Amino acid sequence: MHHTESYNRHDEWYKTHFPSESAKTVFYERAIATGKNNVAFWLQKLFFNCIDPLLAKKKQRWLTIGDAYGFDAQYILSSGNSVLATDLNTDFLNIALKRGIIDACVAENAEKLTQEDNSFDFVLCKESYHHFPRPYAAMYEMIRVAKQGVIVIEPQDPVIKMPLLLMLSNLLNRNAHFLNKLWNNRFSFEPVGNFVYKVSEREFEKLAAGLGLPLIGFKKINPNYWFKGADLVSTKRYSKQFFFIRLKKFILDVLVRIKAMPSQVLATVIFKQLPDECTIALLKKNGYHLVHIPQNPYLD
Repeated sequence: MHHTESYNRHDEWYKTHFPSESAKTVFYERAIATGKNNVAFWLQKLFFNCIDPLLAKKKQRWLTIGDAYGFDAQYILSSGNSVLATDLNTDFLNIALKRGIIDACVAENAEKLTQEDNSFDFVLCKESYHHFPRPYAAMYEMIRVAKQGVIVIEPQDPVIKMPLLLMLSNLLNRNAHFLNKLWNNRFSFEPVGNFVYKVSEREFEKLAAGLGLPLIGFKKINPNYWFKGADLVSTKRYSKQFFFIRLKKFILDVLVRIKAMPSQVLATVIFKQLPDECTIALLKKNGYHLVHIPQNPYLD
């Protein structure tokens, strides 16, 4: 089956780029040596800031999905919450465990989690959902094992937010070849064979309404400025490179704010139960737009 082949190819990618335990260990040593005052860490912090409102309460139990290196779990641990790090392959995670970066890990297929229903307060899926062969299967599994909610932080599908492109797509629908040339990433596929599945607000609203879930939070961010060597560019003194990254990000942030452009990434919190007022206030302060899903009037 296609999804099985995809998983095998993912494994092959890791084995090709990090063939030995020593190669994986060097990867962690470099990450520790470069520290936090660099562009790579600064960009990752833009992602992690999205979960800060949910980390305010301590001693909650989290699950990370597709957390290949354990860095998502590391951030959650640093907040005083417990976390189980998971990925298809735990070769990296076991080294992270040995080095004290994480304190628990297990191999998991996101489409068929072995965890019990409602066994984690929150499930975090960061920059992995668009790699899944069957993302909807994984989404239902994450919702199943979460007690309070699921956080998905993924590239946003820009089409629904760009009326002109949507109109062109409708006008040129009969000429699919020309449309695909004009819109060259309409159907994007990874080398491992998966369709690159970008997300949208509307699809999550429909998902929540269909499952009878009460609330969704959306936050738009623009963190896609990574480049090879970003971990070596300091943010302590404003280098020319860092200055231009901040400038480009500032311009895009303004365009997103005035709704002239869609954001690069969408952070989505799908709540299984209504959070308390303190959490709602923290989400709003953090930049989240909350959408209350009305109850189905035809259900008791």
